[in-house]
Amino acid sequence: MTGKELVYDLYTGTGTIANFVAKQAKQVVGIEYVPEAIEDAKINSEINEIDNTLFYAGDMKDILTDDFVKQHGRPDVIITDPPRAGMHNDVIDVILKAHPKRIVYVSCNPATQARDLALLSPDYRVVAVQPVDMFPHTPHVENVVLLEER
Repeated sequence: MTGKELVYDLYTGTGTIANFVAKQAKQVVGIEYVPEAIEDAKINSEINEIDNTLFYAGDMKDILTDDFVKQHGRPDVIITDPPRAGMHNDVIDVILKAHPKRIVYVSCNPATQARDLALLSPDYRVVAVQPVDMFPHTPHVENVVLLEER
């Protein structure tokens, strides 16, 4: 990143990824369902003296709308780390309309990730895939996929 990008961090949790990338971004906007996690994300930004993050609590499909994108700006990068169920179709539709240059999709469920990647594939191509075995001796794996616009 060049420091000029607007980044959306979907399913941000306590803002770990948002705060990590904030130093290389113009601004990072994080969205998470759990209000307590958003409060922690704001505290984490404050503790780390990061002032270019904004965090919103609520159901992703209700927060991430076309109006939200109009208000905050079209993202250059979207980082998404959804729950095992993957992303709601409404969220995918907004992502496609917002058309960021890059998407980083982190998933703990390769099946729903594959489903969502297929829905994104008309506009995006997979550039890199990196599985991460965070839970040794179990069948669970995190999978990180980088997509770029076609």
